[in-house]
Amino acid sequence: MQRKSNIRDLTIGNPMKLITGFALSLFWGMLFQQLYNIIDTAIVSWFIGKEAYTGVGTTGAINFLIMGFCMGVCNGFAIPVAQRFGARDFKSMRRFVSHAIILSVVFAVVMTFFVSIFCRQILIAMNTPEDVLEYAYRYIIVIFLGIPVTYMYNLLSGIIRALGDSRHPVQFLIIASIINIGLDLLFIIPLHMGITGAALATVISQGISGVMCLVFIIKKIEILHLKKEDWNPDRSHFGILLNMGVPMGLQYSITAIGSVILQTAINSLGTDAAAAVTTAQKVGMFFCIPFDALGSTMATYGGQNVGAKQLEHLQEGLVAAVKLGCGYALLAFLVLYFFGRDFAMIFLDAQDAACLDNAHLYLTINAAFYIPLALVNIVRFLIQGMGFSMFAVLAGVMEMIGRTIVAMVLVPVFGFPAICFASPIAWVLADAFLIPAYISVKNKLKKIFNGQVEIY
Repeated sequence: MQRKSNIRDLTIGNPMKLITGFALSLFWGMLFQQLYNIIDTAIVSWFIGKEAYTGVGTTGAINFLIMGFCMGVCNGFAIPVAQRFGARDFKSMRRFVSHAIILSVVFAVVMTFFVSIFCRQILIAMNTPEDVLEYAYRYIIVIFLGIPVTYMYNLLSGIIRALGDSRHPVQFLIIASIINIGLDLLFIIPLHMGITGAALATVISQGISGVMCLVFIIKKIEILHLKKEDWNPDRSHFGILLNMGVPMGLQYSITAIGSVILQTAINSLGTDAAAAVTTAQKVGMFFCIPFDALGSTMATYGGQNVGAKQLEHLQEGLVAAVKLGCGYALLAFLVLYFFGRDFAMIFLDAQDAACLDNAHLYLTINAAFYIPLALVNIVRFLIQGMGFSMFAVLAGVMEMIGRTIVAMVLVPVFGFPAICFASPIAWVLADAFLIPAYISVKNKLKKIFNGQVEIY
């Protein structure tokens, strides 16, 4: 087939071992990326100031709204690739890859044009505090101009993972993160480029990671080498990719709409509240890496096992992933309960007592609901990998409803404490939908496979 690279068949073997091995590779890359994010944010705070730091934080929701769509679409495009790999249909797999590239180019160009035009108006509509508005705009406009490289890295890394190789995309991400830190220091300190330099460093480093993925595919993965006939347009392939990718992208964006509404409510409480939430979210993202790794793992695991029609193996994998997720959730809660305030001090001065207290409160309440978060990631991504991306949209709607209710009803009455319950409420509502949805999807696939009917 080729020099082996790290292509891995997830349809054969002990599910716990397969999932743990695949997820650990993702975990180390995501861990390093979050360490980079912490260092990156700390550099902004230390060398530019609290206003710049808060300005970057206030862009988190809109950043997730747009970039989440990009990542979701690319993850969705990778699912048919994983399914065809699991079925050993390499010809159709390559057709999906070529068509995914075409669609990604179109999406990237259109999105870059429109979001770059309207991003300032969106920040103003979100009640971004005036003292940080300019910092927020100068940062996010550069990030949005880099949408094409976001598509490049996420599509290519998603395709590599679809073939069971979670190690190499992580290695490329680690290298790019190191470059990113170096560029941050170069652009911000000696070149005095400020917040624009921090954003530019992010875009450049992600572009480098995308190029490394491309070179790796060309040199190491022969079954992904596209032939002339693979580029012939096929309506059915475009349709399947859009049915997978757009719902996954919308799932991120719909979830992010709730976050945008919530961020607007946070901004109305003032700069200190925004700084506390920004800090807590930075720390929380670090502790949520295992959940993200499990989610990405289950998307590939689900795709390959559905392609191979291994529903029993898929169910065993779900049980293994839930055990891993719940065990880690309990450990993370204990750490954040006792040491969350100390972690917040990485970003905030010890004299900012009120901000530190609020950040610790936010972390503790969110961590108490990490088991529902684990289920959201595991079940939602598994359903997506099984080929039913529309359910991800509906789960995203549930999350949006939860955050919107908190932002519009509870925050005006209870203030900052209500903010702390926004995500937990969103996770519980999403689980209330996803668990029955998984049962329904599994039963539907069982009927399809028993009748020997193809998925497509």
